Amino acid sequence: MAEHRSMQRAALLDAARSLLSEGGTEALTFPALAERTGLARSSVYEYFRSRGAVVEELCEADFPVWAAEVSAAMDAADGPQAKVEAYVRQQLALVGDRRHRAVVAISASELDAAAREKIRAAHGGLVTMIVAALGEMGHAQPRLAAMLLQGVVDAAVRRIELGAAEEPAVIAEAAVSMALRGVRG
Repeated sequence: MAEHRSMQRAALLDAARSLLSEGGTEALTFPALAERTGLARSSVYEYFRSRGAVVEELCEADFPVWAAEVSAAMDAADGPQAKVEAYVRQQLALVGDRRHRAVVAISASELDAAAREKIRAAHGGLVTMIVAALGEMGHAQPRLAAMLLQGVVDAAVRRIELGAAEEPAVIAEAAVSMALRGVRG
């Protein structure tokens, strides 16, 4: 019985990822989840009390995987400048991944306080990853620099997600350039 519930919950989360990546937060409804999984609508409520609860669980499941991929890219890089570049590039490379599209859709939605806090904490974990490298590069306030760097990454992500006129590779190069050289170009 527990294994069946676990499989159903996983199917619901997978359906939620698909709905979010295909249609944004408006697409994440309990009737749509029920239709995607073949469950009765009332059954969806047995697993999640609200859309916010679905979002919270997606954050718990997907942010650590995403962060591990960013961390692995940084670990493979040699030296602090290369780590900064890997930090930026890996986050932008994940834009096409449906887990990321779901996270972006989640971030743009109106969420309850608990779900917003989980997203903030996950982003804080990303920022923490890069603080040491920025300190090694000589930043007097590496935590502040890390938060500002994440702002550049977030802006580049939004630009790619919006389907901007520039190709994603051009946006990535501009973001890496800003991360490594500032606005001097």
